[in-house]
Amino acid sequence: MPDVWLLGEAQMRRIEPFFPLSHGVPRVDDRRVISGIIFVLKNGLRWRDAPAAYGPHKTIYNRFIRWSRLGVFNRIFAELAAKGGKPDRLMIDATHLKAHRTAASLLKKGSLSRCIGRTKGGLNSKLHAVTDGQGRPVVMLLTEGQASDYRGAALLLNALPPAKELIADKGYDGNGFRNALAERGIAACIPSKSNRKIAIPHDTALYRQRHKIEIMFGRLKDWRRIHTRYDRCAHAFFSAICIAATVIFWLGQ
Repeated sequence: MPDVWLLGEAQMRRIEPFFPLSHGVPRVDDRRVISGIIFVLKNGLRWRDAPAAYGPHKTIYNRFIRWSRLGVFNRIFAELAAKGGKPDRLMIDATHLKAHRTAASLLKKGSLSRCIGRTKGGLNSKLHAVTDGQGRPVVMLLTEGQASDYRGAALLLNALPPAKELIADKGYDGNGFRNALAERGIAACIPSKSNRKIAIPHDTALYRQRHKIEIMFGRLKDWRRIHTRYDRCAHAFFSAICIAATVIFWLGQ
């Protein structure tokens, strides 16, 4: 398939152990289909506009949805991130992802949240993430857009890997969060809010490293279907985020 991007053979060997077993009729070529999914997500295409070289667009779309429901892409991201080694430093932050009207159209069905909320910027979702010292995501969470950074941090707390220090902006300045970090032996580098009666000092030189998590969010948003959410189901959109994070930061060349 000339002029068509494909995952490398070494990359496929790293993710194949996490694929579901094939029962009955053998699956269509995994390398071609997964590469097609990545191509659509990165370039912001409609599924029907996927290049013919990747195969029928229905096959690509069905594989993405079916494996998203099974949590396959989430598991690939989590396993590869865990193999990155124990981080000495963590960073936490959150960013808004605009929801297209197609993602919020029709009445919500089912008991699961779509993770779409309304803020001053309109309808959006919020991605909470924890990275290592190099700015590589290790834990992620999707919530409604109006969820506070502090709430996202509380939900991520139990999933934090062991580390010496954690960098965050003043949106995470809360006694409960600071105490929880201290119980885990993690030193907090968090500026104090202006309404604190007694400011808590922080390492300003260390805090300058926080730009790395902002760069991480920027690289994720370079993928058009991450920057703008078109998927109605939260599990499908979060799977797309996990795929992007895996390819950009953990899969290598």
